[in-house]
Amino acid sequence: MTSLLLFWLAALALLLTPGLDLPLRDWDEGIVARVALERGEALLQLLRGEGSLSELLLPTYWGAPYLNKPPGLHLLSALPQIPWLAADQLPPPWSVRLMPALLASAVVPLAGLITAELRPGNRRAAMASAAIALTLLPLMRHGRLAMLDGALVSASGLLWWQLLRSRWHMGAQPLLPGLLSGLAGSALLLLKAPLLLPVLLAGLVLLACDRALSRYAWCWLLTGLAFGLLPGMGWHVFHGLQRGEGALLIWGADGAGRVLLDAGEGSDLGWKVPLLEVLEGGWPWLPLWPLALAAAWKERRRPCGRWPLGLQLATAAIVLPLRTQLPWYSHSLWLPFALLCGPTLAALMDPDQLKQQPGAAVLKRIPWFWLMLGGLLLAAATALAEYRLVLLLGGLALLLGGWGLRPGGEQSRRLWAGSALVGFWWLALLALMQGPLWHWELNERNAVAPGAALARQAEPQLHLALWGMAERPSLSWQSQRRLVPLARLGIPDEELQLLGRHLPGSAPPIPEVAGHSCASPQSGKNGWLLWRCRPAP
Repeated sequence: MTSLLLFWLAALALLLTPGLDLPLRDWDEGIVARVALERGEALLQLLRGEGSLSELLLPTYWGAPYLNKPPGLHLLSALPQIPWLAADQLPPPWSVRLMPALLASAVVPLAGLITAELRPGNRRAAMASAAIALTLLPLMRHGRLAMLDGALVSASGLLWWQLLRSRWHMGAQPLLPGLLSGLAGSALLLLKAPLLLPVLLAGLVLLACDRALSRYAWCWLLTGLAFGLLPGMGWHVFHGLQRGEGALLIWGADGAGRVLLDAGEGSDLGWKVPLLEVLEGGWPWLPLWPLALAAAWKERRRPCGRWPLGLQLATAAIVLPLRTQLPWYSHSLWLPFALLCGPTLAALMDPDQLKQQPGAAVLKRIPWFWLMLGGLLLAAATALAEYRLVLLLGGLALLLGGWGLRPGGEQSRRLWAGSALVGFWWLALLALMQGPLWHWELNERNAVAPGAALARQAEPQLHLALWGMAERPSLSWQSQRRLVPLARLGIPDEELQLLGRHLPGSAPPIPEVAGHSCASPQSGKNGWLLWRCRPAP
């Protein structure tokens, strides 16, 4: 347990480093930030005796009902923003990301705890699973974004862990594990409600396959589960009573229906998107994955093999059929990935266990592959100055781990080598998280800060719309007013303002707006422009 606490602290170091204060990204972070800010304002009004609990529990986005997600994460994300909201100031980005990062960090100890339940007495396998979760770039990178996915994985892990713990009540009364599983289910209902159904079903089916509970114990477990689900179900009933048919959008058009039936932007590759995410983000543990699947298949008649394999298949069945495929939708694949690969990594550090692994001859040679890959990273570090420290630390991790884990080594040396592999890879991720490189979505878009500064100079009583660009929630967040394209706003019969951007070095354009005459623009940094358009005489 002490070791898992240390792994958790190491995860917090990765998730809460100074790079957390980079500007919010589009789309999800900008939306989460705004919904959370309005929950914070509602909380302040409630504390001052000017609001109501109903207003606090019903999420809004720029004052309109927000029907896309429940308010679970938004309510928690509002808490660190309170000091700035009380001072009528825009909260910093790190305050928006703080609670999602804290919740996402729990996946690391949960990976160890689940493995410990599946393999009692095999402490090394539990530590290896936690170490792999700690050093998976997608888990740590997406976990520090102001998004729901990191918290979703942690809640799923808590639900599965408690279902596993119910087996040790020897047919008595597993009420407490059932209650805690239900509370984890309530968390899922308050984060992304439709996900509860496959996550809970996968856990219950695997638990039934274990045949560890009597009918009497199942009754107690399901009773506790039902009580634990009451908070989440209660909010959805309340939401339905308050907002009528609009509340169904969370489950239908804006929930499961949208991602299952509509191919959104960036979904051209379909099921290949999550597969590519695994192939890109699973390093350095990806070579272990096929062998870990084979080992789990060999043990499929035992819980220690059936659960990791079943959870990996269940999460794949959740993710692969989605018509809308975005990189973070594959986030749920990583916890089962760590559960599968942890015991295989532990076996690689123990010559006696190594002999019993399927494909042991191939597994023995993986350290040689790590040695080669480490050499390539060191060579790349000489040419890529911007990534040099990250590549040097990653290359050193692979060289030390590969050399110490190569065939023929003593077990004590292999343990140190495994620790060096994990430790230096963690340092490489820590170096990456310190700067802007971890947040590479921002490299796809022009920074909105100069545009937001110009928008704040606009006349607050006049309409302000975007010209020549799509809506960007992060721009609205920093501007402290919602900005939508003129086509969506409509052309008012009064004076209005337009915000846009042009390429530096070219003449600033003059928008043509029906019934209006636009004057020469006010210029900001990086080509941002603010026009004022008056009705034509």
